[in-house]
Amino acid sequence: MSLPVTPSFRLDGQRALVTGASKGIGRAAAVALAEAGAAVVLAARTLAEMEETAAELRAAGHQARAVRLDVTDRAAVRAAVAAEGPFQVLVNNAGTNIREPFLELKDASVDALLDLNLRAMFTTAQAVAQGMVAAGIQGSIINLSSVNGHVAGSNRSVYSATKHGVEGMTKAMAFELGPHGIRVNAIAPGFVETPLTKPVLDDERFRARVVRAMPLGRVMTVEDIMGAVVFLAAPVSSMVTGLSLVIDGGTLTH
Repeated sequence: MSLPVTPSFRLDGQRALVTGASKGIGRAAAVALAEAGAAVVLAARTLAEMEETAAELRAAGHQARAVRLDVTDRAAVRAAVAAEGPFQVLVNNAGTNIREPFLELKDASVDALLDLNLRAMFTTAQAVAQGMVAAGIQGSIINLSSVNGHVAGSNRSVYSATKHGVEGMTKAMAFELGPHGIRVNAIAPGFVETPLTKPVLDDERFRARVVRAMPLGRVMTVEDIMGAVVFLAAPVSSMVTGLSLVIDGGTLTH
């Protein structure tokens, strides 16, 4: 009797789009996908950092290029996806947080969080999925969520609302796009040390509280997310869809 064959973690011959790719988790996701063999398009508003990353990847023998893109500009997103696509993989990563108490949240903060964390994510996913369907491509869409898409946190009411929205959108997209062979999953990180989280993690008392909440006992790095990105993008997860993969050092276990 022949042995079963382990499905591949490789992405050779596939094209991937990563938004918010200038730094942090987005940059790490782009590196991970390129190292797995994908031709990666890095997209964000700041071009210089992405061009440096893309150049380093090309120097290492990988395929990567950078594109300036404001994902809150719906017309620009649709034009960029049409010009650069179709893609087999999307890492829908662009997002932000504005830490303000619920009773003091400004209208501008609410609008900014909804626009970037939810509306832009929807627009990007829709544009990429439309390109996949038109080209007959079976692909993978990975939406970046957060543990705050599962539980509440102080000074994060609208941020949490947007990430709960990402969780719901991911499930709905998985249900609708499954018949087209398109898988849709979310990654929900806990506290990862990035330029976005650095200001709060620089507070030693806050950092200590984060570490105490994690049974694995340390603040995460972007490297802790990279394997999950490749797993959800690659054939090895071919029957995984509608999942929220929580990577939080065990925070939600208690």
